Amino acid sequence: MNNILKELSFNFNSQFDGFALSIKQTLPTKGITGIFGHSGSGKSTLLRLISGLENSTTGQLSLNGNVLFDSNHKLNIKPEKRRIGLVFQDSRLFPHLNVQQNLAYAHKRCLHKQLNINDIIDLTQLKPLLHKKVTLLSGGEKQRVAIARAVLSEPELLLLDEPLSALDNQNKALMITLLLDVQRTLNIPMLYVSHSLAELQQIADNLLVMKQGNIEHFGPIHPIIHALNNTKETLQQTSLSLIVKEHLPEYGLTSLQLTTDIVIYLPLQSNTTVANDKTLTPKKIRCYIAASDISISRHEATDSSIVNHFQAKILDIQPQNNTVLITLTCAEQVFYSSISLWSAERLSLSLHDLVYIQFKASAVHSLADIGEL
Repeated sequence: MNNILKELSFNFNSQFDGFALSIKQTLPTKGITGIFGHSGSGKSTLLRLISGLENSTTGQLSLNGNVLFDSNHKLNIKPEKRRIGLVFQDSRLFPHLNVQQNLAYAHKRCLHKQLNINDIIDLTQLKPLLHKKVTLLSGGEKQRVAIARAVLSEPELLLLDEPLSALDNQNKALMITLLLDVQRTLNIPMLYVSHSLAELQQIADNLLVMKQGNIEHFGPIHPIIHALNNTKETLQQTSLSLIVKEHLPEYGLTSLQLTTDIVIYLPLQSNTTVANDKTLTPKKIRCYIAASDISISRHEATDSSIVNHFQAKILDIQPQNNTVLITLTCAEQVFYSSISLWSAERLSLSLHDLVYIQFKASAVHSLADIGEL
């Protein structure tokens, strides 16, 4: 029986020029864990502590049962011995080497080679760029090389520090797809730092939220995003992961299955279909709807241009200054609607009321139109 702990456990207490960081958490070393927080919350500092690039701390760190740092016992494994890869927002490639040479350097330094370098080149779609100078690459191309180079070191854990912050939305979507392919194909656990909740909503399985050097939340991605609705520090939203039911290219729409009788329409997902392809697929799509884009009605809108409308039950009513955040449920899926206090009073909304929620297809955002929340 394999009793090796597949987890990352840390307990750090640090002081950096007036900034205090005090965090204790155990994370699963599988899938992708997102780390979210505003600037100065300690996200990048946490990655530096885990990688061993920052030593001004007390506490402990272990990865998969191996102790990497323990200040009480004066144990501190060097960064290059920790089997932890790190990708920064600036790719930090060797400028005097071309793409192939950058990758070969990482592959040569790996002492326990199990990956085939050509397989990684194919997976990261770098074959056409192998003989190109890295100084001539685009931002997205540089990050693909940086990710491939980190993977070729064959780490037990890959850390990504805002790797897409310098890219436009189209390249962000492409890179998220690539990272998901890399993670699923190679089964490398990742910690992914970002100040963009939209990115994390698309890529992370779990979400860790930091604020002023402390951990505020940790858990599965959708419930934690919903927990942030109460803070008003992020876009209040409904976060979904639903199965594709049908593509309707003639209407520019894709439908997602909420129940056997209820679907949610969003703009056509071109990355999941080809023209005139209407075949069913089990593929899931992650998407979000801003709470301000979901309206509430006492009666069903039978004659309306708004394509998404269905009945839901009110679970909670939270006044927030001149607005009200309404929590509703339909088919065990939670939805959030932010309406004016005037509208809430005019509708005389109460707990457990059955009402109708409605929102446009264009209000449903996915990887295809990822932006900053």
